[in-house]
Amino acid sequence: MTVPTLWDRETKTVVNNESSEIIRMLNSEFDEWGDTSLDIYPENLSDEIDRNNDMVYPGPNNGVYQSGFARTQEAYEEAVTRVFDTLDTMEGILSRQRYLAGAQTTEADWRAFATLVHFYQVSHSLFKCNKKRISDYCNLLNYSRELYQYPGIADTV
Repeated sequence: MTVPTLWDRETKTVVNNESSEIIRMLNSEFDEWGDTSLDIYPENLSDEIDRNNDMVYPGPNNGVYQSGFARTQEAYEEAVTRVFDTLDTMEGILSRQRYLAGAQTTEADWRAFATLVHFYQVSHSLFKCNKKRISDYCNLLNYSRELYQYPGIADTV
């Protein structure tokens, strides 16, 4: 079984194991049991959220794995370049606005946050994505620290 996994206890089956789909399901499909005042995928920001997700996934999210498991120097350099180009882009976005999609936290921020937290512990050393540290990016560092301080988040890291 992979992580994350959305599991149906009644039918004892996997509902889904794709994190990008699970986060959307948790945002809307369980409103009957959750806090409906929190919407991390508001319709008016959906295009911007999707653009950010499309940027973060091939860059630091998946690119670190491609660099860590690269079989050639060329593949490694291509992946590492993509990772740090994306981190540079994110740094630029966060120099102009508080969150990736604007003035409020969205799905894009939480998906990026998971990648940034992982970067500290794994990607920089184990996957040799060590051109820079997250702490070398003033805006990404402050952004990560702010998201970390949201209620309940530190307990999950």
